[in-house]
Amino acid sequence: MLEKGQLAPDFTLPDQDGRERSLTELLAGEALILYFYPADFTPGCTKEACDLRDLHTQILAAGLRVVGVSPQSPESHRRFRDKNSLPFMLLSDEKKQVIGQYGVDGPLGIGVRRATFLVDSSRKILDSVLADLRVARHREFVEAAIAAR
Repeated sequence: MLEKGQLAPDFTLPDQDGRERSLTELLAGEALILYFYPADFTPGCTKEACDLRDLHTQILAAGLRVVGVSPQSPESHRRFRDKNSLPFMLLSDEKKQVIGQYGVDGPLGIGVRRATFLVDSSRKILDSVLADLRVARHREFVEAAIAAR
């Protein structure tokens, strides 16, 4: 997994509407909470996404934005986003290339580790958390990022 101080690899992935989005575009002068999650519609991933949804106003007020990445299709992301009223973008990494670049591929290449990165506008990783089963650690990480701003 990439660590604090490293440069976040740039990438381009389709969002929930099939539009190509690059990390450079997503940063656009703002810091980014970039989170990787295993799958749409699973209990842990739904909880994590809804926690971020509930913090979204505070995230924006702190000058941050949030983007999720997982290997499901844009169509799956659109349904997941709509069902849970998520106000942020979800990116589709079906080939798991970006997941691999960030070092969050599951053991033996199976699955995706639950990881959250705070990336500044120059693509520097300011902090990160890896907590596969402890979804609350990701909420705490985001709350700390908000408080630090």
